[in-house]
Amino acid sequence: MFKHLLVPTDGSALSHRAIQRAVTFAQEAGARITFFYAEPEAPAAYMGLGAIATPHLAQDLQARLDGAAQDILDAAVQQAREAGVECQAQARTGNRPHELIIAAAQAHGCDLIFMASHGRRGVQALLLGSETQKVLTHSTTPVLVYR
Repeated sequence: MFKHLLVPTDGSALSHRAIQRAVTFAQEAGARITFFYAEPEAPAAYMGLGAIATPHLAQDLQARLDGAAQDILDAAVQQAREAGVECQAQARTGNRPHELIIAAAQAHGCDLIFMASHGRRGVQALLLGSETQKVLTHSTTPVLVYR
């Protein structure tokens, strides 16, 4: 039924468990996976009176963010390949992860978004929002939420 899964990850323990389950799901369905990481934009460094920054601060921070994204995606890819599941990985940068996730699913022709939910409830969910909830609300691609 589903042949191409988009599996967003943020590197958390819950995302890791969702990856494990998505790999099993893909193995059983004969599907392939695109792992996806929505990398946050590096904050701007402002030079001015009292600022503590180096000229290369923004570059250094971006390099660290890029390295973390690559490490997270490499671990997911390794897990899928060990299970014999065809996969690829992509990271995109932006501060609206749900939009990046939906765009990646469309760009790759995925027929299912398989993602974790961090299960925030109450005021915390209201204040922080939920990227999973936003994907559920805005995506035309079916979404399977793993908790």
